[in-house]
Amino acid sequence: MVKWNQVRSILLAGAVSSISLLSACGGTSGGTASPSAPASDAASPQASDKPVTISFLHWRGEDVKSFNGIIEQFQKEYPNIKVEMQTMPSDQYQSTAQAKLADGSVGDVFTSFPGAQFQALSKAGIFKDLTGEKFLENFNEPLIQVGKKDGKQLAIPYQLVYNDPIYNVKLFEKYNLTPPKDWEGFLALCEKLKSNGIIPIAFAGADIGPGQLMNTMVMNNGPADIFTKVEAGEAKLTDEFWVKTLTQFKELNDKGYFQPNALGTKDAAAGALFIQEKAAILASGSYQLAQNKQQNPNLVQKLLAPITVTADKAVYEGVHTSTFLLAVNNKSKHPEEAKKFIEFLSRKDIAGQYANETGQNVTVKDVQYTTDELKAAAEWANKKTLFQPRFTITNAENQKAVTNSIQAVLSGKSPEDAAKEAQAIVDQQLKK
Repeated sequence: MVKWNQVRSILLAGAVSSISLLSACGGTSGGTASPSAPASDAASPQASDKPVTISFLHWRGEDVKSFNGIIEQFQKEYPNIKVEMQTMPSDQYQSTAQAKLADGSVGDVFTSFPGAQFQALSKAGIFKDLTGEKFLENFNEPLIQVGKKDGKQLAIPYQLVYNDPIYNVKLFEKYNLTPPKDWEGFLALCEKLKSNGIIPIAFAGADIGPGQLMNTMVMNNGPADIFTKVEAGEAKLTDEFWVKTLTQFKELNDKGYFQPNALGTKDAAAGALFIQEKAAILASGSYQLAQNKQQNPNLVQKLLAPITVTADKAVYEGVHTSTFLLAVNNKSKHPEEAKKFIEFLSRKDIAGQYANETGQNVTVKDVQYTTDELKAAAEWANKKTLFQPRFTITNAENQKAVTNSIQAVLSGKSPEDAAKEAQAIVDQQLKK
C-alpha cells in the first residue's frame, strides 16, 4: 500500500487530480500537432539511426485519438522511428496479452495492469528492466512503486485512477442528497432515489462491476493487507470481512438498488443508464468521467465511495490505483527505440496533453490539468485512499474467484456459500 501522507504531498505539489479502465478496439498512428522540444542526449536512450518500426500495444481504445497525435509528434522528432499502435478490449487484454507478447513480435512498448497481470508477466520474463533510466525522474516516485519487483523497476504506471463510483451532482441536488458517511446513510440515499423512480446504482454485473465496486465495498471491512494475508494462507475469504462484503452486495441487489438484471448488464449498458440520467450512481471509477461527459455534455459528475461501516469505524474514504503500466518487451528487437517512446510520454507537456485530452490523471510530475472532470477529482488528493484492494491479489485465479463470488451472490447464492467456494479455489492455489 502506498503511504498516503507521502503520496498526498507529492500529488498536491504536482497539482495531480484523477483518473482508468474499460475500452473498445483501437487503431494505428496518425494525427497532427506541433512537436515537443527534443530531449537532451543525457535524458533519453540512444537509438539506431536506421529506420525501424516499433509496436505499441495497450487496452485503452478510447485513447487512440490522443495517442495518434502524440505519436505524430514523436515521429517528427524521431523520423527514423515509426510507431504502430494496437489496442484490445481490457478483458481480452488481461487474458491474451501475455501470449501475444511472448515472442517479441508485438508490443515493443506495451502496458500492464498492476496485480495479477504484472506478476504473471514478470514471472514469464516479459519485462525489460528499466531501473536507472533517466526518464524515471519525470514520475512521482511513490506512485510508480507498483511497477517494481525485487527492487527492479520493470514497468511504470502512467495513470492515477480513483476507483470510486461516479454520481450525478444535479440529481443529488434535486433530491437534496449528499454523499453519506456510513452504511445506513448509503442505504437511505439509495432508497430515496429508488422511491423517486431513479435507479440508485448502474452496475455492470456481467463484466467490470464486481471488480470495480468490490474495492470500495471491502476497503473498510478488513485490514488494508487482507488479500495479501488470504493469499499467504493467513486469512480466509470465509472470514467476516468478505462474508460481510458479499452480504452487503446482496443487500443492495435484494433491495432493488441495482438496475434490473444487473448480473446480465455489461459496462456500456450500465454507462448508458448513467449518461442518460436514468441512474444516479455509476459503479465504475474516475477513468470514465471524460467518456461520460463526451456523451452527455450536461452531466455534472463527482466521485463518492460507499462507506460500509459506521462513520467512526471508517479508515478510508476511497480507493486509488496507479495503472496502465508502461513497459518494454524483453524480447523486443528495438529496446532503445522503445525506451525513447516511453521517455517522450514521460515529458510533462506530453503527459499533460494526454491527460487533458483523455480525462486520465497521470503519474508524471508537474502536469497541469484543465478539464472540469480532472478538477472534480482533484479533491481526492486530499482524502485518505487505499490502493485498489483487487490489485493486491497477485494470483489471477484467486482474483477471479473473488469477483466470481460477487456474481454468485447476485445470482442467488448465499454469501457464506459463495465465500466457501471462492476459498476452495484459494486453497487449491496455495497447494501449488
